Amino acid sequence: MKYISILGSTGSIGQSTLEVIRKTPGFKVVGLAAKSAVDELARQIDEFSPEIVAVWDESSAELLKEKVAGNVHVVSGLKGLCEVAAHKNNTMVVSAVVGSAGLVPTLKAVEQGIDIALANKEVLVIAGELVMNAAKLSGARILPVDSEHSAIFQCLDGVDPNTIRRIIITASGGPFLHTSREKLQTVTLDEVLDHPKWAMGKKVTIDSAGLINKGLEVIEALWLFGIDIDKIEVVIHKESIIHSMVEYIDGSVLAQLSVPDMKIPIQYALTYPGRENNIAQYLDFTQLKTLSFDEPDTERFPGLKLAYKAARGGGTLPAVFNAANEVAVSKFIDGQIGFMDIPYIVEGVMNAHEVIPCTSVDVVLEVDAWARKQAHAYIENKEMSKTTDQRLQIQNEKQF
Repeated sequence: MKYISILGSTGSIGQSTLEVIRKTPGFKVVGLAAKSAVDELARQIDEFSPEIVAVWDESSAELLKEKVAGNVHVVSGLKGLCEVAAHKNNTMVVSAVVGSAGLVPTLKAVEQGIDIALANKEVLVIAGELVMNAAKLSGARILPVDSEHSAIFQCLDGVDPNTIRRIIITASGGPFLHTSREKLQTVTLDEVLDHPKWAMGKKVTIDSAGLINKGLEVIEALWLFGIDIDKIEVVIHKESIIHSMVEYIDGSVLAQLSVPDMKIPIQYALTYPGRENNIAQYLDFTQLKTLSFDEPDTERFPGLKLAYKAARGGGTLPAVFNAANEVAVSKFIDGQIGFMDIPYIVEGVMNAHEVIPCTSVDVVLEVDAWARKQAHAYIENKEMSKTTDQRLQIQNEKQF
């Protein structure tokens, strides 16, 4: 029996994880955590009977206590999230809280030697060295849930790292694969959220549309697999059947294929090193007429290029890249900026940052706070008062 706590249980990954648990034997839910979706959390409590549940704010916690009538220990805030993550009965924590908020509770679980099924890529983006070092000390395993990293993990299983020539991360290309740079300046939130292959939360879907999510995955892979950034490449594969590939020095390429359904990599992380019967769909090769591949266009989608810059800069620069992006995405959701303003803001904040070593969680959190403040100021300053056409002209001039 594996005893599981889920951080972000009401989100897309959290709900898919619970679906896996419903249909796969050998699991007991110990803890659940969510931001504020009290009604959904109450339904999950009723079905799975966890020992402890966390919500972010105290008012939501009080409301939840009324709904569940004392049947579970309800906690709140960051302290409560950490209590769920580090619960003594956990054998695995599914880290699916969106953004940098997942760092501290995930690290608490790792320090306790609890295995992590990692869906929150930002944890490794902003503090990869700290988390991986803590895992080495405690013996905790970091098992990837992202379909791309699950694919790489499976292709690397048991091989000599010295035989790896490169890791190839696939990207669907999102809804704007063939959209012009000019049109990208005016796309709406609904258009951005209309992903052709994956059903995800707003933040991840927006990141995916601009290839920033793929950039986050590149940095995550750097830490997960201990490989040099120059050996990690991204290729557009719009069918989303090959989830990633590993090429070896002898020219052999191993790829992991499956239908695009997050329940497959979630189930693999939860059941590793074993495998259970598929609860999604099986791949029908007779229906695969084409598997296409293209280079990503980093001129139209500069977020990917900025991620490589952050990875090569090292230290605190990836944390700045992530924090500025989180602020910019939030502002786009609120309708305060355009879609193509997101990488514009991220680049501005990165350029203003003086990189220092990532030596502790306190350093990471301090830099994260600085970058968020800088991003807000950058949005409010005169640069953002330029019209879309003016900024497009400036960006085009940079190419020549």
